[in-house]
Amino acid sequence: MSSEMLLDFSETSGAERKQDLSEDQEEKQKPRVNEGIEPVSKRRMKKLRKQKQWEEQRELRKQKRKEKHKRKKLERQCQLESNSDGNDRKRVRRQVVHSTLRLIIDCSFDDLMVLKDIKKLHKQIQRCYAENRRALHPVQFYLTSHGGQLKKNMDDNDKGWVNWKDIHIKPEHYSELIKKEDLVYLTSDSPNVLQELDESKAYVIGGLVDHNHHKGFTYKQASDYGIDHAQLPLGNFVKMNSRKVLAVNHVFEIILEYLQTRDWQEAFFTILPQRKGAVPTDKACDSSSQDQQAAGAEGGLDSEAECCRNQLDSPHPEEAQDEETH
Repeated sequence: MSSEMLLDFSETSGAERKQDLSEDQEEKQKPRVNEGIEPVSKRRMKKLRKQKQWEEQRELRKQKRKEKHKRKKLERQCQLESNSDGNDRKRVRRQVVHSTLRLIIDCSFDDLMVLKDIKKLHKQIQRCYAENRRALHPVQFYLTSHGGQLKKNMDDNDKGWVNWKDIHIKPEHYSELIKKEDLVYLTSDSPNVLQELDESKAYVIGGLVDHNHHKGFTYKQASDYGIDHAQLPLGNFVKMNSRKVLAVNHVFEIILEYLQTRDWQEAFFTILPQRKGAVPTDKACDSSSQDQQAAGAEGGLDSEAECCRNQLDSPHPEEAQDEETH
């Protein structure tokens, strides 16, 4: 074979090898089917469906916002027309009658709470202040032992508290401000059941958000100080699926409602949240009797013995929003 033929052959072979290498590189760069594609999880699919639904309902939400804005605008116009002569506004102001009852939130448990619970207590106090400001029979509101984590949290997140009106915010303990014979500590552990509110008294609510970690603490403190104590007559009117321990603002609002209606049952069912599963005790007893009779007929249960069981203080799992206090 001549040298020219060998040269042509080598050049042709080199060109073919280069072409083969370039084709291999292109093949590698091409995405292969079902390669590198991660399977979509159920959670991701659910998120995508929700996102699609959110996008589809965008116009509907926009329309609802417009309707709500129009409705509020119309309500404001009607209110302005009704108050144009000032008579209605003056009449509403005359209906507000300040109560002589003193209601104290005892904030002396600062060292027993973590910051998360301090923030919850702060929100409950804000709610109490707002409800008392718009109540028809506002009480004499006291915040005692104010300091520590609570004061710092209020300074950092609610600087306007220094301008609050119709409230006595004191660093002193309540026992230093009010006579011992006028004090009544409200605690669910007390054996005494409150029947009426004495407006000459000062009722103390323990500002302790502890999720039952310090059970009986407020009752012990009241006993140690030698002051009267009592619990709201919750068991006389209400059967609940959860504990009888209520949040600070719930106790505060129940008392405000009672001062207006003078009806404990109405006050309880107006204020208690739905998650408590509250029902009137008479209806609960009727329902319980019927269930026990049916169960006794089927399984031979002693319905009379079952009916004697205590229907309060049933266990209840703690939730994120279960901001309960003693």
